[in-house]
Amino acid sequence: MSYQVLMTVIMTAGFALAKGQSGALSAALGGAAAFIPNLYFALRIHKSAGQEARKIVNSFYVGESGKLLLTVALFFMIFQLPNIEILPLLAVYIAALSVFWFALLMR
Repeated sequence: MSYQVLMTVIMTAGFALAKGQSGALSAALGGAAAFIPNLYFALRIHKSAGQEARKIVNSFYVGESGKLLLTVALFFMIFQLPNIEILPLLAVYIAALSVFWFALLMR
């Protein structure tokens, strides 16, 4: 998860230089929309560690459902803000999510 934050910070700085304050804000919100639901999911799964398999699987499904609902709610709130730029928002969101995939490929 720390790589998600690092990716968000680097890309937000890049969009700040390229597009100014509104680009930086949009980029940071895109990173937050990726990071916060993943943090919720990770904490939910971590709480179930050491329990029986059925509870772990149940916690996984509840965590994933909560993650999806949280993502929708965050994007709904983000799109209520004025001057949000779609390109930085989605670029950082996708980049932050792709950190997990690249981590899996590097193993």
